[in-house]
Amino acid sequence: MTKHPEYQYLNLLKDILKNGDIKKDHTTGISFKSVFGRQIRFDLSQGFPLLTTKKVYWKGVLYELFWFLKGDSNIKYLVDNGVHIWDDYPYKIYQNKHNDLSKEEFIDKILKDGEFAKKWGELPYIYGQMWRRWPAKARTIDQISWAIDTLINFKDRKHVVVSVWNPEHLYSMALPGEALTFPLCHIMMHFDVRDNKLSCLLYQRSADMFLGVPFNIASYALLTMIMAKLCGYKPGEFIHTFGDAHIYSNHFEQVKEQIKRKPFPFPELTINSNAKRPDDINPEDITLENYVAHPPIKGELTVAGGFNEADRKKFKKVNY
Repeated sequence: MTKHPEYQYLNLLKDILKNGDIKKDHTTGISFKSVFGRQIRFDLSQGFPLLTTKKVYWKGVLYELFWFLKGDSNIKYLVDNGVHIWDDYPYKIYQNKHNDLSKEEFIDKILKDGEFAKKWGELPYIYGQMWRRWPAKARTIDQISWAIDTLINFKDRKHVVVSVWNPEHLYSMALPGEALTFPLCHIMMHFDVRDNKLSCLLYQRSADMFLGVPFNIASYALLTMIMAKLCGYKPGEFIHTFGDAHIYSNHFEQVKEQIKRKPFPFPELTINSNAKRPDDINPEDITLENYVAHPPIKGELTVAGGFNEADRKKFKKVNY
């Protein structure tokens, strides 16, 4: 009997708890256990990998992916649709300049005040912008549309890669004041066609295994299926490769509870659209059926990582 594919995820959680090195986040001071270099994979013909050992917030997965796929970089789209998984990041930026609004007041103003949202809801160089509007000299580059065209016209090619890793805006490589203050974690996708099936390999440099990764698995599995649909192929595999895979210390007990649970069968996902371009497909075209899961397990979001300009003082440039 074939073992349920969700055990790949559960076994990785066990691996981290047992073998992980203890590290400390440089922005929050919170400790975590971490391993480096792991991989899990899902055959998308065998069910949609929305994890079942705790209920995953499907609406958040769905609207976040379409936020990316639209090329959007302002959280107002998410807020307008009742999804608040990105609220902390622009609010953190706002707090660095002002201290007059609670997070609830800040988000309410994003919802109701278009000009305020335009200024303070923006997260420049986030995933959607880099997917669809990569900033280049005197132009922008739509990597997703390029990938679709290439996969259709040159299906044997090996170079269909979409990346969000732009050194111009990252860490001490950026000019003073131009570095992103929030992390880009899932940074590169590689698409491949074999036997008329489209597969995607994701490289995620930093992976919050308890809160973030269940989202990431579902999101990129859905993206793989959307890309396959747009290109006229069947879905193949979603392959998830991790750099630093970690569990924060304030999630240890929740993880211990989750790994005791037995997975249910994966749900089925259908894309009800004949669209050929990414702008022509919508959340309403996605149908998820037969999702049975254990109850949610709550855990506090750790707004960790990123770059602080004070780090430049600690950075010693060597001669290259």
